[in-house]
Amino acid sequence: MAASAAVSALPALAGTVEARGSLADFIWFRTGGPAEWLVRPADTADLARFLAALDPGIPVLPVGVGSNLIVRDGGVPGVVVRLPKAFARVVAEPDYRVRAGGAAMGITVASAARDAGIAGLEFLRGIPGTVGGAARMNAGAYGRDASDILIEATLVLRDGSVERWDAARFGYTYRHSDVPAGAVVVEAVFQGRPGDPKAIGAEMDRIAAEREASQPLRSRTGGSTFKNPDGHKAWQLVDAAGCRGLRRGDAQVSEKHTNFLLNLDKASSADIEALGEDVRARVKAQSGVELEWEIQRVGVAK
Repeated sequence: MAASAAVSALPALAGTVEARGSLADFIWFRTGGPAEWLVRPADTADLARFLAALDPGIPVLPVGVGSNLIVRDGGVPGVVVRLPKAFARVVAEPDYRVRAGGAAMGITVASAARDAGIAGLEFLRGIPGTVGGAARMNAGAYGRDASDILIEATLVLRDGSVERWDAARFGYTYRHSDVPAGAVVVEAVFQGRPGDPKAIGAEMDRIAAEREASQPLRSRTGGSTFKNPDGHKAWQLVDAAGCRGLRRGDAQVSEKHTNFLLNLDKASSADIEALGEDVRARVKAQSGVELEWEIQRVGVAK
C-alpha cells in the first residue's frame, strides 16, 4: 500500500509517526496489512493539534490492542492512532470512582478498583481490551457492560476538538455507541461502590478462571466473533449449525468456544473473514438467524 500524496507530509507530532506501521505485530490474530501511517501521540494536546491540522479527507482509525479486530490483508489507508503507555494511567478517586486513560487495559482498571476497595468493576477483568475500545463499543462480560459503569469520558474528535461526554451522550445500545468515526476516547471515569478488596479479588479470580476454562485465550484469536441475537447465544447457534472446528486454510472455528475464530498458524485475514462468512451462511441455513459481526473488520482486501 503506497503512501498517498495527500498524507506525504503529515502535521507535526511530538509523539511518533511510522509509515507503513505494522498492525500484525500487536493485533491478536497476528494477521493483516500495515497502517498507511501509525501515529502514537505524546498526550491529549499533541493528538488534538495533530488531528486539527490533518487533512479532513484522511480517515482516522483508533486501535487499542486489536483484541476485537480483523485487519484486512491490504492494510488500513490513512492514519491509525494507537495510544501509548502515557495514556494508560489509572487512578482511584473519591466517591468510589476510577479514572482511566484510554490505553489502560480492563484488568488494570479492575485491579486498581480492587486495591482501592471499589466494587462493581470486576467484570472488566474479563474484557481483554483497552478502556478506549470498551467505551466506544460498549464492551461487556459476565452480565455487565461499560454503559453500566461509565460516568463520563474525554474524546478528541476528528477535527481536533476535545470534548467531555457524559454517559447519556454515548447513546449506548448493545455493543454500540454514538462515538463518531475518527474520534479517540482518551480517558474515561467509571462509577463503582464500596466493597471489600478480598471479595472483589475473589470475584476477579472467578472470572479469570471461567475465561481460562471456556475460551481459547492462549491462541491467536479475537474477541467474540458475532453478537448474541435477541433470545439466542451466538455460540449455540454456531455449534448447532455444525461449525465447531470448521476450517478454511489455517483459520478455524474454536472447538473450545465456537464464537471464537483462530489463526492456527499462517491464516490470512481473508481466510479468517471468509470463515466467519461461512459460519454466518451455515447458521442462517440451519436456524434462520442472521448473525451480525461483533469483531470489527477494517482496511482493504489485498
